[in-house]
Amino acid sequence: MTEGWAGDALLAGIVLLGSSVQWLTGMGFALVAVPALVLLLGPVDGVVLANCAAGAISVVGLAGGWRRVRPAAMVPLCLAAACTVPAGAWVTRRLPEPGLLLVMGALVTVAVLLVMRGARVAALRGTKGAVAAGAVGGFMNSAAGVGGPPISLYALNAGWTVREFVPNAQFYGVVVNAFSVAANGAPRLGGAQWTAVACAMAAGALVGRSLAQRIPEKRARLLVLTLALTGGVTAVGKGLWGL
Repeated sequence: MTEGWAGDALLAGIVLLGSSVQWLTGMGFALVAVPALVLLLGPVDGVVLANCAAGAISVVGLAGGWRRVRPAAMVPLCLAAACTVPAGAWVTRRLPEPGLLLVMGALVTVAVLLVMRGARVAALRGTKGAVAAGAVGGFMNSAAGVGGPPISLYALNAGWTVREFVPNAQFYGVVVNAFSVAANGAPRLGGAQWTAVACAMAAGALVGRSLAQRIPEKRARLLVLTLALTGGVTAVGKGLWGL
């Protein structure tokens, strides 16, 4: 196997894993895949590919649940995200690669730990909380490819059930990832890489839906967060090594 084929296979494996956990739990593609994509493709292309893939999965997932979207919460969330996405894109373009790896890994690690703890934050309630979560999520999504944790924390503090959270998170994913791709541009991938990504996303949908019938939701969510935490810590380590 040539280096090119090996790289494409590794890329497909990362996307397959991220896509599977996204379909399994309704979240997690970026958390699981971004650290590995950044290490494989570099910070800019890794982040934008994650934005593209997560956005596409959210579009498909939203098709069956768009009637459960809450406009009163989503409008301020998405408007706030639109305001901070350019700042995140600017950071991605300006920081040297070790610094970006350090920032991305730290954001993922802190976000995962907060979600694991189920942090209760008074500032994340009501319209002001939606604006705060959207602003932080927009910045994190375009800078590090990971915009979901602030929305998870907002939903937790708002008392949403999983059934309520999933379609709203998918709606947010469609909007914020579209903004992020517009700000950062498309990833610089070859035809073979795009083919590998598309096939892996399709396979991940099948795997994730199949596993969802066999793995309890709480256990699947813990698996996603553990994988994300491992990736975040690894990215921090590589960033520190490169400084």
